[in-house]
Amino acid sequence: MGYPVLYSFRRCPFAMRARMGLWSARIDVELREIVLRNKPSEMLKASPKGTVPVLILEDGRVIDESIDIMLWALEQSDPDGWLEIEREAQLALVEDCQVRFKPHLDRYKYTSRYDGAEKEEEAAKCIDWLSELTARLARQDWLLGERLQLADIAVFPFVRQFAHTDMEVFASRTSKPLQDWLERCKALPELRSVFKKYKPWADGDEAIYLGPGST
Repeated sequence: MGYPVLYSFRRCPFAMRARMGLWSARIDVELREIVLRNKPSEMLKASPKGTVPVLILEDGRVIDESIDIMLWALEQSDPDGWLEIEREAQLALVEDCQVRFKPHLDRYKYTSRYDGAEKEEEAAKCIDWLSELTARLARQDWLLGERLQLADIAVFPFVRQFAHTDMEVFASRTSKPLQDWLERCKALPELRSVFKKYKPWADGDEAIYLGPGST
């Protein structure tokens, strides 16, 4: 029996959410963990843009956008109901994160490239966007209601990245509903697999399988 092949990088938030979507859908994949500075030629042949994640299906089709991987997986199987509530609203929130939050997050993370005033400006813009999440979470446990959904998983890795850039800033300048939501996301059982460390893949290595059926 063959498996889809997933090229991934453990610390990439895009790869993280793709892996969590596949796990929730109960889809096993052959995992090929890469090193970004030494990308496998097989991955670049499948997806010349050279970013992770890249999913190669058994029929040869290639999906190389993390949200598209999540949607493909959950359209095959959605036992946890991650797409059941307000699908269009979920995708709009994910897009809003990409457009309004992530560019400022990237500039905030790379402290050596910016002076103190510029870093503070980027942090403030991030916190402004996070305050919109807080407004949602002040009245419900998850971003779209009382159940975990795709939007939570798709946004969580970027909020986590912001928090871990400077835990003191996150603790002092965000509110408890957002902090509690982040802790709930961190406690999800899927993360035990997503954050497990694997050695970088090389041609000829024994296959590593990721997913509920492979453990």
